[in-house]
Amino acid sequence: MCRSIKTLRPPALPERATEEEIRAAALQYVRKVSGFRAPAAHNREVFDRAVDVITEATAELLGGLEVRGAGVARKAG
Repeated sequence: MCRSIKTLRPPALPERATEEEIRAAALQYVRKVSGFRAPAAHNREVFDRAVDVITEATAELLGGLEVRGAGVARKAG
């Protein structure tokens, strides 16, 4: 697990995750998986596209999660 990726749902994050927080987590994931902190020019397009796709998937995941706490269900994201 990437230790620099923080949990983006309650109760770890008391409020809705921002787009910037979601994108930062996606970037950290792509960096970890690819092994590149910053890709070479010939890999930039595929690297950036991966960050975009993972950002979208993460936002969808957070939007669909039901977080139960204090006896009340609420949706994260």
